[in-house]
This record gives sequence, C-alpha cells and structure tokens, in this order.
Amino acid sequence: MLNISENTIHCEAELEHLKAPSLTRIHGWHVPFRRVLIVMLGITLVFMFLPWTQNVHADGRVTSLRPEQRPQTIHATIAGRIEKWYVTEGQAVKKGDTIVHLSEVKVDYFDPRLVERMGNQVKAKEQSITSYTGKAGALQAQIDAMQRELVNKLSQTRNKIEQARLKVQSDTIKIIQAETDLAVAQRQFNAAKDLFDKGLEPLTKLEDRRMKLREGEAKVVAARNQFESSRNDLSIYETELRLTQNEYANKIAKGQSDLYSTLSDRFDTEASVNKLKIETESYAIRSGFYFIIAPQDGYIVQAVRPGIGEIIKEGDPIVSIQPADYQLAVEMYVKPIDLPLLEIGSKARFLFDGWPAFFFSGWPGVSTGTYGGKVVAIDRTISNNGKFRVLLAPDPEDEAWPSALQMGGGAKGIALLKDVPVWYELWRVINGFPPDLYKNIPPSGSNSGNKDTTTK
Repeated sequence: MLNISENTIHCEAELEHLKAPSLTRIHGWHVPFRRVLIVMLGITLVFMFLPWTQNVHADGRVTSLRPEQRPQTIHATIAGRIEKWYVTEGQAVKKGDTIVHLSEVKVDYFDPRLVERMGNQVKAKEQSITSYTGKAGALQAQIDAMQRELVNKLSQTRNKIEQARLKVQSDTIKIIQAETDLAVAQRQFNAAKDLFDKGLEPLTKLEDRRMKLREGEAKVVAARNQFESSRNDLSIYETELRLTQNEYANKIAKGQSDLYSTLSDRFDTEASVNKLKIETESYAIRSGFYFIIAPQDGYIVQAVRPGIGEIIKEGDPIVSIQPADYQLAVEMYVKPIDLPLLEIGSKARFLFDGWPAFFFSGWPGVSTGTYGGKVVAIDRTISNNGKFRVLLAPDPEDEAWPSALQMGGGAKGIALLKDVPVWYELWRVINGFPPDLYKNIPPSGSNSGNKDTTTK
C-alpha cells in the first residue's frame, strides 16, 4: 500500500463475517461452468447448421390404390322381397357365390313362364313377317306382269296406228287419182258436148261421157269418205294408246301401293319382333337378378337389409363387401396452402394406428416404426372438409407396409420436402413462412434420378 490515506485497515479478517463480500466472491466452480456454457454454445452453433428436412403433416386413413378394390355396397337391381340369405356377416365369399335370393313383387312379372310365352309371341310375329314377304313378292310379280302386258298392248296399238297412217296415205293417193279421173271425164264430157252441139257426135256417145263423169264424181266422193274413215280410225287408235297407258299406269300404281303397304306392314312387324325380342331378353336377364351374387372375392362386412320378407326397391343397398385382394394406399387431406408443395412422386412417411413408432420430423433417417410412400394422385377439386385429397402408394424402395393393415385404419402422413439448415427452419417458423416450393427435376443427360435439382 502507498499509505496515501490516513485511514488504515487494521485487519482484513474483520471483513470475513460480512455478507456482501461472501456474495460477490468468485467460487471455484464458476470456471468449469463457463467452459460448459461455451461448449454448449458451440454445440448449438453446430446444430444450427445441421440439415433439417422440411415436411407437411396431414391426417389420413388406409384405403386401396384401385377403386374396385375398396369396400363396396351391393345394391338391388330390381325391386323384390328378400326370401333367403346364403351368407353371414364376416363370411368369405368367392366371385359368383349367391348372397341373397329375392322374389318378384311386381304384378307384370308374376307369370313363371313369362319368358317362354314371350318367345311364342316372337315366333308368331316372325311367321307374319314371312307371310308379308310372300305377299310382297306376289305383288311385285303382278306388277312385273302388268308392265310386260303394258309393253305388249302399247306395241300392238302402235302397230295399228302405223297401219292406219299408211291407210290414210293410201286413201289420200286414191283421192288424188279419183280427182284426176274426174278431171279427165269432165274434159271428155265437155268435148263430146261441143261435138254433139255441132252435130258431129251422136247423143249416145254424149250420154256415155256423162255417165263416166258421174262415175268419176262418185269415185271422188267415195275416196274422200274412205280417207275420212281411215283418219278417224287413226284418231281412235291414238286415243286407245293413251287410254291403254293410263289404264295400266293406274293398275301398276295400285299394285305398287299394295306392295308398299305390305312392305310397311312387314317393317312394322319386324319392329314389333325386335321389341318383343328386347322384352324377352330383358325378362330373361331380370330373372337372373333374383339372386344377388358376389361381384368378386371378398368378405361380407354388413347386411344392410337383413330381414326375411322385407321389400326393397331398385337401387336399395343390400350388403357391404370387402374385396379379398387389394393394394394398400393412404389417402390424406392437405391444406390448400400446402398443396403446391406436393407433386406426383413426392415421398412421405406414415405412422399407422396400432403400430408403435418414433418419428423425428426433421430427421426422418433416425425415425423408427414409420413406413414410406409416394404420391400417385392429387385431386383437382377441394373436398367437403376444405382440404385437398392426396393418394399415396407404398414406396417400392422402402420397407413393405405391415400385412395386417386393414382399410379404414388411421394414418398420419408426413410429406418430406426440401433439406434446409436448422437455423433457416427456425427463422421460417418464427416468421410464419410456408416451406419452400421445389420440384425434383432430373438433370439433362442423366438416366437416373439420384440427384435432385431444387427450384424455388
């Protein structure tokens, strides 16, 4: 001490009984504690740079990959009354096994020989078709005969017309000849009269010339009458030709009308036959609906309408069946905000109800009791619960799912996304940001998908 102050400390031991110095004294265990804090801080810093797998959690349930392998309800195709059950709930059935027998309840189908009687009606109608076909053939033959007869009649009448035209021409020549003879007789008569007036010809010769003149006039009149008669015959034959054409046209038209009417009746009968055949087949098929059969191998889950004598309608559910062969899958429902983070082929992990598991979401590699899956389908429309349905199948590159899994069981899905540092994930969660959007794109020229290209 420099002894600058006049105040001196007589004894340091007097301070030991004071409380304040004891509280501020540095103990020996503080140094190791500081070292521990420094080590923990280092570990925390290292931990902040460790990789962390981003993920999306969603609840779901076990289902089947294919629609036909999911539990289904068998409905009644026809209305009927339950007569007998051939199975019990929980029983295994094969495809085609009879499940329940129904009886008819509609009056129109009470006849036990309904199909047979409908077949007889079909046969009777088919015989009518044969009769109509024969009648149509006879009418067609009659029409052909009338057409041939018309051709012969027209040919015959045209020959008559041609003969009448030739006769008219002949009569015209006769008229010209008669008029020429009349002119000659007129000149001879005039010459004989002049000679008689001069006293050079006798009266007998004049009378002879007068007679020849009268004969010439009579021949001219006769020739003209014959010409008119021939021309009338030509007109009659031409009229007969038109009448013959009209007569046979009417006959042929009537025959064709009868033919078309017969063909129409035959077509109507054929339509009736087809309708009866359809009804017959429908009745035959309906009789097969009296027995409800198993559509595929499976197990009877529940009888929806169990009562004997209970009447059911078309489309009413009768029994539920669980297919025996199925491919397991998980359908989970994700929020709309998480939907863009998923794509076909995205991987996920599942925790199934009833199977103990330990899952650390950030490090799926250190988890146990979980099973892998891949996205195979994403619905395009939102479900009634306000989420989107995603279907996932088992990952062939991962451990097989438990064989004891049953459809309908619960499953919690964790879709695995991008690997990021822990500090980044903490920063994202604190700020409320969604996980990073990325897609797995195989590099060009590579045949394998071992390397991922991340697109934000």
